Amino acid sequence: MSTIAGAIASGVAVLLAGSLPWGLLLAPLNLRFLPRVPWAIVLMALYLALYWTYISGRIGSPASRQERRFNLRANSLAPRVWSLAIFTGLVGFGALLTLVAVMARVVVMPESAPIVMPVGMPAATALGLLIMSSIVAAVTEEAGFRGYMQGPIERRYGLTAGIVVNGVMFGLLHFPNHPTAVISMLPYYVAVAAVYGGLTSATNSILPGLALHAGGDVWSLTRLWLTGRPEWQLGFPTQRVTETGIDLSFVVMVIVLVLVSTVVVALCRRVKREASRGVIAKALAC
Repeated sequence: MSTIAGAIASGVAVLLAGSLPWGLLLAPLNLRFLPRVPWAIVLMALYLALYWTYISGRIGSPASRQERRFNLRANSLAPRVWSLAIFTGLVGFGALLTLVAVMARVVVMPESAPIVMPVGMPAATALGLLIMSSIVAAVTEEAGFRGYMQGPIERRYGLTAGIVVNGVMFGLLHFPNHPTAVISMLPYYVAVAAVYGGLTSATNSILPGLALHAGGDVWSLTRLWLTGRPEWQLGFPTQRVTETGIDLSFVVMVIVLVLVSTVVVALCRRVKREASRGVIAKALAC
């Protein structure tokens, strides 16, 4: 249990060290002062570069550099592994959308606070701030949850434990998005963690999950800004099974979810084989 507690503590510390300067300082200040100019993006990019340099073990105490590099798992990948991992993640997104459709038939999917930009802020500036928010979330959450948190737990207790723990923490720390539905939304966050965490385990690198996370957040934040609907809300009304009973459409959605999830697992195994071949080839070349 000390491994789990230590991994959670270090993962949350890495997450907060990277995300708080943007969420509590730079982004709110940019909305208040000179909102027409996205000046906070430049400052945050500089901070993120310094943050990444430290957590990847390139600067800081020499005694902990190797450990930080190992825990981050930001390992380079061959182009073929990259392309296969991205494809697998996109199929994983399809599984997540199917899960959302199933969950919408079982529980009430919560609202989310709308994104409101200052009057007079140019759309390009607003979009730039949303993109930076997505990059900050992707970098800090993948480094914290799938790197520093999942890695030690996975090595000690296995991949399933690593995904469940980081997925639960992932969901709990997103409580500001839906404070009244934290528990009912946990399956969604554990599933998201399974996609990103599965790819991280298969490739021994957080980089594919980081790229997918950033792209997914750009889509979801832009959608929330334009429509007022978060990514877990469908664009059409649904009736819960408590009202209709278990009907054919619900059964079909569950079957599709199982099938797509099975495909994702199979693809992750293929990604792992490709990544392992790349490691062996690199070792032989040396």
